[in-house]
Amino acid sequence: MRLDPLSIPYRIAENSTQIAGGVVVAGIAGSSGSGGNLLQGATIFFGIAAVGVALVAGWNVAYYRRFRYELTGDTFDIESGVLSRRDREIPYRRIQNVDIRQNVVQRLLGIAEVRLETAGGGQTEAQLKYVNREEAGRLQEEVGRRKRGQEPSVDESEAEQQTETLYSITPRELGILGLVSMDLRLVPFLLVALSVFGPAAITSMLPDVDQWFLIGPLVGLTTLVGLAILSGIISMLQYYDFQLRSHGDEYRYERGLLQRYSGSIPVEKVQTLSIRENVLARWLGYASLTIETAGYAPGQGSGARSQSAIPIAERDRVVELARSIEPFDEVTFERPPKRARERYAVRYLLVALLVIAGTYAVTLVPDISGPWFLSALVLPVVPIAAHVKWRHRGYYMGEEYAITRNGFWSRRITIVPTYRVQTVLSSRTIFQRRRRLASVIVDTAGSSSLMGTDAVAADIDAEQADRLRETVADRLQVAIGQRDSS
Repeated sequence: MRLDPLSIPYRIAENSTQIAGGVVVAGIAGSSGSGGNLLQGATIFFGIAAVGVALVAGWNVAYYRRFRYELTGDTFDIESGVLSRRDREIPYRRIQNVDIRQNVVQRLLGIAEVRLETAGGGQTEAQLKYVNREEAGRLQEEVGRRKRGQEPSVDESEAEQQTETLYSITPRELGILGLVSMDLRLVPFLLVALSVFGPAAITSMLPDVDQWFLIGPLVGLTTLVGLAILSGIISMLQYYDFQLRSHGDEYRYERGLLQRYSGSIPVEKVQTLSIRENVLARWLGYASLTIETAGYAPGQGSGARSQSAIPIAERDRVVELARSIEPFDEVTFERPPKRARERYAVRYLLVALLVIAGTYAVTLVPDISGPWFLSALVLPVVPIAAHVKWRHRGYYMGEEYAITRNGFWSRRITIVPTYRVQTVLSSRTIFQRRRRLASVIVDTAGSSSLMGTDAVAADIDAEQADRLRETVADRLQVAIGQRDSS
């Protein structure tokens, strides 16, 4: 089978855009040697551009003619390559996900990119650029059937009976998602921009006011407003018309406005569930649900190991769906001992003293003055912050699940089935040892271990940590034995 014929003009436009910079530089360099003759220079410039486009067009026509794919009895076969040929046979059992992507232009043309994600692969195994949208859906469905060992003759009515809509985002929820989404990774860029341009802007608008007294409030206010608007818009575009469906032994999702994604989450690859809620979402009674899976490559967009099952919904609804995936019971978290709270207070006190010292140091710069001592107002916040951090940490050890809770500004409750545990270990830093504390880390085959966000029972009693580690290890062996016997 071939790619869609419309992939030829689209790839030509796409590749031409990518090399446009080089073509422009070459054209300018060529026209500069025309001795000032405008007509001759323009002819050289457009001649080089035409040659570049012709080469791109020829390459993409050859790419289209030499690209073949086929679904055989056991493998997804792909033949590709213009100058050097490459033949691949991808077993269905290795394919984790058939990911479909479409941007706005591709949707108008009715074409889509298909990506094959495989177990354990660090990169996308294969890409089909581009096939008809209906063909992309057929490939996604057909590969899923063959993975499950079903005959390809399952009719549409039976397929519809296997599909159940678990979650569909509403316009209200999409608006709340935009409200509660704030990406703090943009803060450094905004701070740098405001530090460079802020003083001049204030001086021009308010020449008679000491600009240094306004920099702090302006930076804080502008940063918060900018983050709220930008991150909110990005999140709304990413999760527009989000749909999650149960389809046989996998979950199917679709999302996105400008860039449309469609993919699947194999049930057998689910490692952990994470219920996440930042302060604003928690205050409004909302949360999100993230599924960690094994085998996807980090940083591959919708093919990443961490996938939103519910981007935003009322908390009770999120917990209900989480229990439909992994049936855990009501839990009561055991908090760290109170001496852990003392550790947090010392840590925050040191940070507060650094802030006060830094504020005072700024006043030593010539022509800069101000009530630096007002920064001491952060000191009363120290015990409150320590208590809040302690209060929002905890763990629960059940018969079949280990559940941890961490974070205040962005709280995460992680549910780990014991049969999914890969390793369990306890760690004690030099500061924890002074207070007889330790942390227990429950590692799975998902992305948590790679990104440092495992399920962690943090700052619990050292002896309790040893017992918890042994309990998780013992119950892992029991769970493995039960699954092997069944």
